[in-house]
Amino acid sequence: MDLDKCSEKISYKNILVEEKKSSKIIFNNENLIEVTKIKVDGCLDIQGVKCDWLLIINEPDIEIYIELKGSDVEQAFAQIENTIKIVSKNYKTVLKYCYIITTRCPINSAQIQVKAKSFKSKYNAVLRIKKTGCNENINALITDK
Repeated sequence: MDLDKCSEKISYKNILVEEKKSSKIIFNNENLIEVTKIKVDGCLDIQGVKCDWLLIINEPDIEIYIELKGSDVEQAFAQIENTIKIVSKNYKTVLKYCYIITTRCPINSAQIQVKAKSFKSKYNAVLRIKKTGCNENINALITDK
């Protein structure tokens, strides 16, 4: 799949991922690591549902899938899962972080735990559901590997 037409290589100190000014996440990138930021929804030609954004770090191989949601967390699981199946360099071995950024979270934690286990075993993916406006540290994701 040709990701180039929907991507840009960046090494900003703060990488902002947002949609319609209502939902956002900021990735702190203190070491100015080069990241490929890809607009998935609205740019990549993918069959079916898809997440909003993908960040790729090449050293080490890490893929970060991001779905910016209001409250439909169940739908977000499907969007991220379908995107991983189609876009991932290797959906079984490459380490992935999947972020669902929500304005409110109407899903209970037991359901989230079941999904998190499923994502880890099927896709080598860490699933994180966060409130809009949160900050994540890219360097911590790399060292957690």
